[in-house]
Amino acid sequence: MMDWGKERYERQKARKEARKNQHTVELKEVQLRPRTDDHDFEVKVKRARRFLEDGNVVRIVLRFRGRELRQAEVGIKALDRMLEALSDVARVEQRSHTIQGRRLVALVEPI
Repeated sequence: MMDWGKERYERQKARKEARKNQHTVELKEVQLRPRTDDHDFEVKVKRARRFLEDGNVVRIVLRFRGRELRQAEVGIKALDRMLEALSDVARVEQRSHTIQGRRLVALVEPI
């Protein structure tokens, strides 16, 4: 015969401890433009790298404005450059190969 109140208390305590130790994966976002300068690009790479090292999934969004859509290959090269810079800490989960509206999107997750 055991005390039900004590058993219930132990179960609640175990659930609370399990919740405290779990890590929820968040979705973080880094935004780029096709003509982002080198230093700004490096800052965005460092930010994405920090998000990935924390265990979060990162959405990289490359946004086009105005006439930048006429030279979409410049934007595609910028997105490829970002993915290449993060290839040692992340793998590409999903990547859009076509422009959706005025954006290119890639999802990367930590290795």
